[in-house]
Amino acid sequence: MTQDRPAAARSAAHGAGAADAGAGDASRDAGAGDASRDAGADDASRDDARAGTDESLADTFWSVARQLRETSQDTLAPWDITPAQYRALRVLRRHGQMRLSALSDRLHIAARSTTEVIDALEARDLVGRHADPQDRRATLVDLTEHGTSVLDAIRAARGTESERAFDRLSPADRADLARILRQLRE
Repeated sequence: MTQDRPAAARSAAHGAGAADAGAGDASRDAGAGDASRDAGADDASRDDARAGTDESLADTFWSVARQLRETSQDTLAPWDITPAQYRALRVLRRHGQMRLSALSDRLHIAARSTTEVIDALEARDLVGRHADPQDRRATLVDLTEHGTSVLDAIRAARGTESERAFDRLSPADRADLARILRQLRE
């Protein structure tokens, strides 16, 4: 239901703008007939569309991102894993054992937040901590065998989730979307 609200608000906002523009056209063209009013409304709609393209595109993008985030959280729920914990597991799998400070940098979160994420993962035997042999003040963290198996199961579930989310798109549209998103990420 909350997903419908932004779309309704967006429609109301765009409708109000079109109505204002249409009202101006109607008063200017009074007595000119329905055809001229319709043409004026079409011109106003095109102007609104051009002026609001970036905002409308951004609204649509964030709406889809919100839907994907909610689906992702639902997919992680059976494992009682938060998105931040999942990201930490993925970084550790990709880059291997590392210091907590390096993990914090890769996750782009504060060191204290990284410690909280790792505490929760360690309590469930998904990661392990070890003293850094090169610096006794530093702690290394890495995936456990159990953490690797849970991550594999989550990845399989997320693959299915991804297929469901994008199955409405043709293969060509999916390829175009992937290309565009990669370009925006750069």
